[in-house]
Amino acid sequence: MRIAFIARSTLFTVRGGDTRQMEMTAKYLRKLGVSVDIRLSGAHIEYKDYDLLHFFNIIRPADIMVHVERSGLPFVISPIFVEYDGINEKSKGGLFSIASKLLGNERMEYVKSIARWVLNGEKITSKKYLLLGHGGAIKWLLNRVGYLLPNSESEMRRFRKAYNTNCTYHIVPNGIDTEIADRKVEQNAEYKDAVICVARFEPLKNQLALIEAMRGSDIKVYLHGKPSPNNIAYYEQCVRAAGGNIQIRDWLEGDELFSVFASARVHALPSYFETTGLSSLEAAVMGCNIVVTNRGDQPDYFKGDAWYCKPDDVASIRKAVEGAYNAPYNIAFKQRILEHYTWQRAAEETLKAYKEVLKD
Repeated sequence: MRIAFIARSTLFTVRGGDTRQMEMTAKYLRKLGVSVDIRLSGAHIEYKDYDLLHFFNIIRPADIMVHVERSGLPFVISPIFVEYDGINEKSKGGLFSIASKLLGNERMEYVKSIARWVLNGEKITSKKYLLLGHGGAIKWLLNRVGYLLPNSESEMRRFRKAYNTNCTYHIVPNGIDTEIADRKVEQNAEYKDAVICVARFEPLKNQLALIEAMRGSDIKVYLHGKPSPNNIAYYEQCVRAAGGNIQIRDWLEGDELFSVFASARVHALPSYFETTGLSSLEAAVMGCNIVVTNRGDQPDYFKGDAWYCKPDDVASIRKAVEGAYNAPYNIAFKQRILEHYTWQRAAEETLKAYKEVLKD
């Protein structure tokens, strides 16, 4: 079985949770004997080399439509469906806030697609997207997709409500790499008993509110990540607000990341919205208590084992962080993650969907 994973053109230059999801799903699908190539949406693709296309990020339908039209191949989509309603105006302000209120979610996403083309060179190659608009393009895809592969039932409920769709779906939970769970990593003394936040810097991830909530605390706080091209100003705002007990540092990967996870006491990600929050999942299995947003799909994963906060309330964020900081780590949480949320299982569930689509 030959599969092409296709995603946004900035997948590797602006790494995010979707980057991790694709890389790890591909890794474990290959262990199951599936041939997987990761391709960028703007690249030339030899469709004849593949049996099926697997797209990610349905909120970028322009990246998907052109390949569906050109290839004629069956396809599935991992939606990674983030709802930005109410997020843009609360987290960005200014003209962006006014535009969000006036245009609404779908029209705003259409404007953002045009802006990525004009400002970042992320060319829109599907004329059909320009004609149908953002919402129309998503509905066009839903009429043709073999399977949707949401990360949780919660995500699928939200998506069904937003687009009134009854298309076939199969749940593929995100996970952790079991190879890291029992890995022996050196403790990093600097991060001992610290609070960490590992995420791309952008208003959605809400690092500025975390900084404001924890400023002046006796607790050390480290924020690791890089800004996306459109969020340099937000990153610089975070840098100006940090200092004292709060430090901002570069993106972490591999053993260096796992060492930080194993040394810290809490991972805090008070986002305005998350479907999973992969850094929270990885931090939890490495021994951190986790603070997460009360918005999105995370309760499906974390249930009562996380400390939930209101992303627009700095007092709520600080209370959640301090609660997690002062609580013992629950080893049963780690065992539940290892049982239900691994990339091995994600690959197995993904393969089930592929077989159903290709069977037809």
